[in-house]
Amino acid sequence: MEIVFCNRVLAFLLSCWLLASVAHSGKIRGVNLGGWLVVEGWIKPSLFDGIPNGDMLDGTQVQLKSVGLQKYASAENGGGMGVTVDRDIPSSWETFRLWRVSDTGFQLRSFSGQFLTCNGEGDSVLATAGVPSTRETFYIERNNYNNSSKVHIKHASGNYLQATLANQIAADYPGKPGWDDTMATFEMIIIVNNLHGDYQLANGYGHQKAKEVLMRHRNSFVTPADFSFLSRHGINTVRIPVGWWIALDPNPPAPFVGGTLEALDNAFSWAQAYNIRCIIDLHAAPGSQNGMEHSASRDGSTNWPTSPEYISQSLDVIDFLASRYAKHPAFLGIELLNEPSASTVPLDVLVSYYSKGYQIVRNYSSTAYVIICQRIGNADPFELYQANIGSSNIVVDLHYYNLFDTFFSNMSAMDNIQFIYKSRKTQLQELDSANGLLVFVGEWVNEWNVASGSQLAYQEFGRAQLEVYNAASFGWAYWTLKNDRKHWDFEWNIRNKYLQLGVSSKKKISNGFHLLALACGSFYLLYIL
Repeated sequence: MEIVFCNRVLAFLLSCWLLASVAHSGKIRGVNLGGWLVVEGWIKPSLFDGIPNGDMLDGTQVQLKSVGLQKYASAENGGGMGVTVDRDIPSSWETFRLWRVSDTGFQLRSFSGQFLTCNGEGDSVLATAGVPSTRETFYIERNNYNNSSKVHIKHASGNYLQATLANQIAADYPGKPGWDDTMATFEMIIIVNNLHGDYQLANGYGHQKAKEVLMRHRNSFVTPADFSFLSRHGINTVRIPVGWWIALDPNPPAPFVGGTLEALDNAFSWAQAYNIRCIIDLHAAPGSQNGMEHSASRDGSTNWPTSPEYISQSLDVIDFLASRYAKHPAFLGIELLNEPSASTVPLDVLVSYYSKGYQIVRNYSSTAYVIICQRIGNADPFELYQANIGSSNIVVDLHYYNLFDTFFSNMSAMDNIQFIYKSRKTQLQELDSANGLLVFVGEWVNEWNVASGSQLAYQEFGRAQLEVYNAASFGWAYWTLKNDRKHWDFEWNIRNKYLQLGVSSKKKISNGFHLLALACGSFYLLYIL
């Protein structure tokens, strides 16, 4: 009888354990494959090492100061008028964004969006062109002696620019200037050089060289061994950022380089082999949805929400991806757009896009998850809960970083941990109890603004995030698998025990049966007594 009782207890506890395991396995424990199929230079800076004039990539912001007049060049009214050389202190009107034409050829865009233009010999430079062409192309020659910031600027017509005593810039310098010819010499000050995305890489190297660089990167940055590593550590999902040009592979429009579609196919095959699911994330939309490098913005502009053509093209990308992968065993869902900007993407435009994207995915799958990302910046995630986007399997993606905001600047380690338990946990509980949409912490990282945090402090911070984000109804995904900055690197964090996920799935099974055996033995002893 004791044996029968023990078997019944064992069966009961085994059933409870299996139910708990199934419930847990339904949650996403994911890792982002950031910096792989959508380039982000900060993740792997060495990708940009071979670009000539690499500090003058597309989107670099520069200011030009006349050496002769000791005044800054300025686009009057921010653009749309003339260019003067009469400002003592530079600001936005005195700042120009570079569009790279070649290693030394550039077009300069004013604050309001117009390009500097000149008809040629003897003419003044204006900031009036809406679309750049030859007349808007200038060649910047740098004085390479002793890291000098001095430059000469030659118009495409062959004439060098010089400042005039009337505080203008004209293409009328006779011949080739020397560095002591002060009216034709400018000091170029690089203010911002923070865009290092797909556009900057491909346009900086040129097509053939960029193709070689990206092929090596895509073949080595993420491999089957990485999926094996993730599987061994209990990761069941990867979120894979892609760019809009993937739908036009293998020959996307310039300057983008083909090959991402083949890499994505590989990822699905590796995922299937290791029982991992895939979320495809439209990280870079045509025209850019947030002006950042990970949206493949050329110069920091956000044009996606103002162009019906760009929005339509994005929906075509969703259709392409859904039709290709909806029946794949490793497919879990599609994220329709990553991090739209709250300051430039109106909510009604975004909701309309999300609704249409939802219907497109449903054309191919009735069960795939459709993931909608909250707007970044000053936006309330509840706004998406109040939108009628679709009826089933919709997930709201939140990105939680204790970074990028002065609010976190002076927080101690304990402050950061308490913020996770109090603020993040409270918001997740409120969202989970809202109107049925699932909650996904699609990006988070075991990094903060705490200087010289100890390993123990990082472990506690990571433990707090895992505890809170595990409660999200859909789950979480760490940003990112590999990174030049070690605390952002998931593999480094795990191998060096700065982030402790707990035992692997195999150990869980083993330990589960061990606990069942102990429990059965205890019941047996109680019964005998």
